[in-house]
Amino acid sequence: MNIAIIGLGYVGLPLCLQFARSGVTVLGLDIDAHKVRALNAGRSYIKHIPAGDIKKLVRAGKLSAATDFAKINEVEAVLICVPTPLKKNHEPDLSFVLNTGESMAPHLQRGQLVVLESTTYPGTTENELRAVLEKGSGLKAGKEFNLAFSPEREDPGNPKSKLSEIPKVIGGLTPACLAHAKKVYSHAVRTLVPVANCRTAEATKLLENVFRSVNIALVNELKTVYGAMDIDIWEVVAAAKTKPFGFMPFYPGPGLGGHCIPIDPFYLAWKARQVGQETRFVELAGEINRDMPEKVVARVVRALALQKKGLRGARVLVTGLAYKANVDDDRESPSYVLMDLLKAGGADVSYFDPYLPVIRPTREHPHWAGTKSVRWNRRTICGFDLVLISTAHDAINFQQLADWSSLIVDTRNVMAKCEVQPGKVWKA
Repeated sequence: MNIAIIGLGYVGLPLCLQFARSGVTVLGLDIDAHKVRALNAGRSYIKHIPAGDIKKLVRAGKLSAATDFAKINEVEAVLICVPTPLKKNHEPDLSFVLNTGESMAPHLQRGQLVVLESTTYPGTTENELRAVLEKGSGLKAGKEFNLAFSPEREDPGNPKSKLSEIPKVIGGLTPACLAHAKKVYSHAVRTLVPVANCRTAEATKLLENVFRSVNIALVNELKTVYGAMDIDIWEVVAAAKTKPFGFMPFYPGPGLGGHCIPIDPFYLAWKARQVGQETRFVELAGEINRDMPEKVVARVVRALALQKKGLRGARVLVTGLAYKANVDDDRESPSYVLMDLLKAGGADVSYFDPYLPVIRPTREHPHWAGTKSVRWNRRTICGFDLVLISTAHDAINFQQLADWSSLIVDTRNVMAKCEVQPGKVWKA
């Protein structure tokens, strides 16, 4: 079997490797020529993916990359793994999906399978994507080519997470489409979870991430409520999770990051409005999580004030730019929002992240592009009035931070494991 995977980012590249390891010949397609050159040379551009894994599969002839979408006519299946961000008004932006569909449609062949993996609202695959593919190819979905949706389930930074062991939800436009999709994914994934149709598969992905968003919002809200009662939310969660049934621990933070949890609730809310329904609970959770950076900055202001300092003119170091620990993925990271708010308040803002030495251009925060991470040494850290811990990478020596810095605001409770002088650390 040979397949093409469009989009060689945090979802597409791991999927390429898993299929290639399973004996499938994989063609990776991307409009980013840098990624294509890197893969063909056996190099990795994602921290948690070793270059050796790529090089081995490239040399074996199981993995190659290109920018030419015409090569789609050489494969049996095409898996689409492109971004689905939000517009500025928080409405879904399907431009990456639809542009991909338009680019590949002229090269679509009879009998081929097309699978969308990008997170989106129910109906995208069988309506918007289907229309683009049929118009550009002249073929009918479900009759002359197969169409399905199978949501990605990546857990970057978790060494115990293996793509082959994560059950794969699949929904087809027709029973025959589902059968074709199961045949393809069975090469790379141990457990398949077929569902009634594409809409059900799309809704499944939204439920998974809305579930997380709502529960994170709950602990974020309780952090503020319990803080007013002089109760440590981290100790409360640690105690509650000893219950062996009926409880799942979630942890507060400075805001939500990554490509899924901050975005997916808005995809659901938008689609719900199209069918005359409200998602009050989901939207409230989104509001609570979006408000967290402002609450953190308010904590920074208060901590500085007790040191007889103001935010304006203060030198502040944000520690951790990635949206979660131990990855180099900065998509939708709350660290950017924190940096914007601090800068707007007049602070002199810097950052440290061992996995992101230079800030790459982003859609939402292009003004930070090119900014470099500070050096990690006593002299540098001692020069800041306050250090704000946003992401707790294992590679960061937080005991050194405790020893070197004069004031710390900790959003991840990581300083609880360090020896720290009283009054130096504020939880946020």
